Amino acid sequence: MPVTLCNDWPLPRPGDPRSVLVNPYESADSPLGVEELISCLRQRWKATYDLQLVVRRQRLYLQVMWAYLEQQSFPMDESAYREHIAEVLDVVNRLGLATEVRRWLWDTRDKPRLGKALSLHLEVEGPEARNLLREFLV
Repeated sequence: MPVTLCNDWPLPRPGDPRSVLVNPYESADSPLGVEELISCLRQRWKATYDLQLVVRRQRLYLQVMWAYLEQQSFPMDESAYREHIAEVLDVVNRLGLATEVRRWLWDTRDKPRLGKALSLHLEVEGPEARNLLREFLV
């Protein structure tokens, strides 16, 4: 039985309105957006990986999972995926960690592999951010 492959997403090109590649060292303090994140994932790993927020031992982690949008078995369509990513990024941005996440995605040498997600411990500074973080650790 022949295997049908899903269409691969093209790499972002300069001038493409969907291409929102930002140098993480020049975009400090700006919120991380869905389009920027998707462009970064596609540029780095040629796939649009899923992101999850995970709580372990009273700590919050951002994980880049091994499943990706272009897989036939991926459980979400593109609009549901974008909504999910927007929810994850809303938490990251409200915690003030967009720059850290942006730099980590840019600099990490690892790649998500089947059964092995990439994990970033989300650490916050200041009393307001800690109070906000407690919402997610309940």
